[in-house]
Amino acid sequence: MPKPDLDRIDRRILEGLQADARISNVDLADRVALSPSPCLRRVRRLEEDGVVRGYRAVIDRKAVGLGLTVFVEIKVARHSLETAAELQDRLVAIPEVVACHMVSGMADFLAEVVVPDLEAYERVLTDKLLTIGVIEDIRSNFAIRSVKVDGPLPLERLEDIA
Repeated sequence: MPKPDLDRIDRRILEGLQADARISNVDLADRVALSPSPCLRRVRRLEEDGVVRGYRAVIDRKAVGLGLTVFVEIKVARHSLETAAELQDRLVAIPEVVACHMVSGMADFLAEVVVPDLEAYERVLTDKLLTIGVIEDIRSNFAIRSVKVDGPLPLERLEDIA
């Protein structure tokens, strides 16, 4: 995957948008020391290039009754492209799975499941996860406390590796 050509101003724009996606263009331009028109052109280019994929509200899980986060390690029974594709499709279709990654190590996939409570997780586990035939093993890791979630990407480090 080619790395987009991001200069210091682009990175500062991205940092500003990560900190506050609702910031006005005028305020963002002021923050990155540009006039509003060039700032808006850069933001639009970052959107068109797929660097900025979208904007969203970050919702407090507990405030809406989703107090339990479970990290589920999933091991597949047979390694193949078809098995991976089937598992991915099934996991994407489960609303309680808010993130999922193919990983290396003891598990093949790591899914983040968000539910109201232990009983709700039991239903996801028994009614949805355990019905996926390509799964060989599931291990559940319950989050005790979240220390950092939805953190901004370390864009200032890009300059060090460029």
